[in-house]
Amino acid sequence: MNRYYRIPLLTAALGAALPLYASEADAEASDRSPTELAAVRVQARHAAAAQTTQSSSFGAGDWKSTPASVSVLDRALLDSRHVRTLSELANNDASLGDSYAPVGYYQNIAIRGFALDTGTGYRFNGLSIAGEQRLALEHVQQVEILKGEAGLAAGVMAPGGIVNYVGKRPAEVRNLTLGTDSEGSRYAAIDAGHWLTPRFGVRFNAAWDDSSSYIEHADGRRNFYSLATDWLISERSKLEVDANYQTSAQRSASGYQLLGGVALPHGVDRKRMLGYQAWQQPVGIDSTNLSALHTYDFNANWQSRVSASHSRSVIDDNVAFAYGCYYAVQCADGSVPGNYFAPNGDYDIYDYRSPDDTRRNRELRAELRGNFVTGNIGHQLTLGADGFDRTVDKRRNVNEYVGTANIHDAQVPQFAPSPKMPGDPVRRLDSRQTAVFVLDRLSFGDDWQWLAGGRFVRLDERTYSKRGVPERADRLSRFLPQTALIWKANAAINVYASYVAGLSLGQEAPFWTSNDGAFLPSVVSRQVEAGIKYASSDALTLGAALFRTTQPFQYARPDGSDAGYTFVEEGQQAHTGLELTANGRVTENLQLTASASVLQARARDTGTPAYEGHQLINVPKTRASLHADYQLPFVPGLAVAGGWRYASANVATADGRVRAPGYSVVDAGLRFQHQLREHPVRWNLSVDNVFNRFYWRDTGSSSGDYYLFPGAPRQARLSVTIGL
Repeated sequence: MNRYYRIPLLTAALGAALPLYASEADAEASDRSPTELAAVRVQARHAAAAQTTQSSSFGAGDWKSTPASVSVLDRALLDSRHVRTLSELANNDASLGDSYAPVGYYQNIAIRGFALDTGTGYRFNGLSIAGEQRLALEHVQQVEILKGEAGLAAGVMAPGGIVNYVGKRPAEVRNLTLGTDSEGSRYAAIDAGHWLTPRFGVRFNAAWDDSSSYIEHADGRRNFYSLATDWLISERSKLEVDANYQTSAQRSASGYQLLGGVALPHGVDRKRMLGYQAWQQPVGIDSTNLSALHTYDFNANWQSRVSASHSRSVIDDNVAFAYGCYYAVQCADGSVPGNYFAPNGDYDIYDYRSPDDTRRNRELRAELRGNFVTGNIGHQLTLGADGFDRTVDKRRNVNEYVGTANIHDAQVPQFAPSPKMPGDPVRRLDSRQTAVFVLDRLSFGDDWQWLAGGRFVRLDERTYSKRGVPERADRLSRFLPQTALIWKANAAINVYASYVAGLSLGQEAPFWTSNDGAFLPSVVSRQVEAGIKYASSDALTLGAALFRTTQPFQYARPDGSDAGYTFVEEGQQAHTGLELTANGRVTENLQLTASASVLQARARDTGTPAYEGHQLINVPKTRASLHADYQLPFVPGLAVAGGWRYASANVATADGRVRAPGYSVVDAGLRFQHQLREHPVRWNLSVDNVFNRFYWRDTGSSSGDYYLFPGAPRQARLSVTIGL
């Protein structure tokens, strides 16, 4: 079912903006009111809050005092780079990479080589949201990326980290943005805020996007609306509420697979959609996210925080899916593994339909934060309780072979769709977590801090078959400890060391293994990290972190079973790495965002020697990301920007014999700011992949199979933002 309603972009944008323009004209004609003065005061508070982080497993605090590797991407960077998708977001930090991120579908990323859990890895204002949605950024003030274990913050999660979106708060702002790109896309967005009274403010964001994709037949549409409100109930009490809704429709582009399981596809046209069939419908994704936070200051030292969230994503999955070669001539005798493309580039096409795939996340959290002193020791105490539940409802899908094509086809052959219809919706997952947590930051004089705490989590999870029959019940309780020591070397430098334990759910066996559909037990992961942070002022921050994360290794082990593989947990995987970051203003005119990562991801004691001694799949050993913005001193308002992204060779097979080549990508941009009839105007031009380099950006997996996605060709984007 397609729930998208097409709106002419320019008409909608101007129609919404004109009342704002008139409102401003009226305001300029009148005297400044007390309400306006109050709004200025609140906006200043918001700017200061941007220096803190909410996503840290070590409590909220400023960047330097957080004993973990945290990256903060602010609104200015998101705007200058035209970041609108999760995959584009990942380009701005070397510790991040794509992990099955198709064009036209919801995307996932990996941090430190671990793919995020879409159920718990993505957050808005610190609370969980369903990751199976096209995560919008128009209502986001900054993106916080916590790298590594976050057991206290998230409970059951993948060990790579979490991504937290911090929403815009009410402020006096009225902006209209119009944009296009080299493919002819049309984009419009509104950002409008106002303090209606000295105690009640609103912030409205909306976006309309008709995107023309560089991949043929993959044009898409998107509508997005959000509302944020702040209510200063009293001098001590405050309520913040956020709500957003988005609907999108776009055909999903299938990824490539290795030829015969041993060779990279060659002569690939990245603008061609694999398996395209005229009857293929767009993938529709509707998402709703609601959250609320109430804070109460008992006094200057103690505060209570009660927050709740509801997130729902409904996916109408429709795709002519390019997968494997079970029905191709070269694979018919079984000499070539059927879950890869054929050696000559043949691939099978499946009519895949899974409507009303519904994911729901709900969370309720209560916290008490306070400061006190015992003897000569200062305490910053956080204690609380958290309840989280997640459900997945799906129909029995249609997944039927319809024909075979080749990656070099100038036109994909057309086949008749399957006559089968999806089944009735049934509950597939019911997962509940309850937890209590405590964290104490103890200060010993001015130079040393010790953080100690943990989270006791109880998990009750049930899975069901495609017919709704109960299959597995997983009940467990774990205490996830964490501790850190911080040394303040001087006013500008902090040094830290930390230990964190986490818990992640066991993976599901792929359909081509002997234990198809079986879930392995939950696994405990452990991380040790040491780092140094430099911040002499708010202008520039420098950081370095050395870490090692380990957890049991889950993989498809070759054996003598009829399927040839059994999905097992055996041995350990260890990710050991070094991260370097530099962010901020280097000179008065030069601003820099840079990061580099060296990561060794290996498996050992697996019982399969061919899978050991080399890098794991989809984890480049070296990554780097650089973005510089220089304000030209001789042309007021004009700035030039440049960027560079690098990744080393990327392993594409479990035995490490096939690797996607490393790549370097150069980006560029121009910004110009001026006044038009006393209204600020910002022009922004960005060009990604300036030299039109072909590269494989992703060798990630989905449901146990591995895919290759080419990086986007040269893309130019232009936008203009007008302050009304």
